[in-house]
Amino acid sequence: MALDKWIAVIFLTVAVAYGYSAYTYPLLPFELNMVFLPNTMPMALSVIAIILSLIVILSPKPAAAEGSDEIDLSKLRDYKLGQAFMLIAAMVIYALALRPIGFLTGTVVFLVATGWILGERRLHIMIPVALLGTGVVWFLVQQALGIFLRPLPWFMS
Repeated sequence: MALDKWIAVIFLTVAVAYGYSAYTYPLLPFELNMVFLPNTMPMALSVIAIILSLIVILSPKPAAAEGSDEIDLSKLRDYKLGQAFMLIAAMVIYALALRPIGFLTGTVVFLVATGWILGERRLHIMIPVALLGTGVVWFLVQQALGIFLRPLPWFMS
């Protein structure tokens, strides 16, 4: 089976597990009569993910593309594994540092650092975009959804 089909199978498994956990999510008594439940969006996302992964799994592969997406283990050093491992390490560090250094600081540093890892060197573009994106997401989560995210480091708030 081709690599894209294997990834779709893994994606399908995750989507089914996510959908099941969203469907069996225990609702509070006052939530039962709400129009938009806390598990509505997760269930919709899981249905969309299941449909998309089934499309990839069940679609026929064009004859010209056979074998072009296989991972060649003899050329493993040609792939950018260092970048992949650095991105995974950055995600772990971000998750661990998010609470002590705050959402705004941690997310801006994470976005700039991962952009740098991926090869973007224009800091005059990366930093304003990271600041703007982080600020918008924080404002929407904090104000629109009412979920508290510690915006600043522990010693400043």
